Amino acid sequence: MVDVSAKPVTAREAIAECKVRFPAEVAVQLRASGLRSAKGGIVETAIIAGTLAVKRTHELIPFCHPLPIDGCRIGIEWSGERDLRIECLVRTTHRTGVEMEALTGASVAALTAYDMCKALSHRIVIGPTKLLGKHGGRRDFGKAERA
Repeated sequence: MVDVSAKPVTAREAIAECKVRFPAEVAVQLRASGLRSAKGGIVETAIIAGTLAVKRTHELIPFCHPLPIDGCRIGIEWSGERDLRIECLVRTTHRTGVEMEALTGASVAALTAYDMCKALSHRIVIGPTKLLGKHGGRRDFGKAERA
């Protein structure tokens, strides 16, 4: 684990996205059902799972520090005809950033959407998953909102 004790405590945030691509016929079904599957509401369940993943990232990724999460927002919307776009924004005030938390939240939300829909098709594709931006710490990167 990297020693961050000498770093200043600053406000930090990161935003990541992950896409879930459905076969065309499955996307039509999901749109008609209001994004509900036999298991329940896909969006609501994915948001809860992604939020839990953000809070437990340090338990999943071996060298991540446990961090106090000041804020987590997950948004899920259609992007085109077949893709669900999942965006995860995470904020903390700490000595290290929350990039891994944002990436983990978006990824687990996507995995949850897959799980909720796998009875409809196993041709669902997850990805890409990417960091859109970060703010705070030594340098800023990409798209990151300022609190």
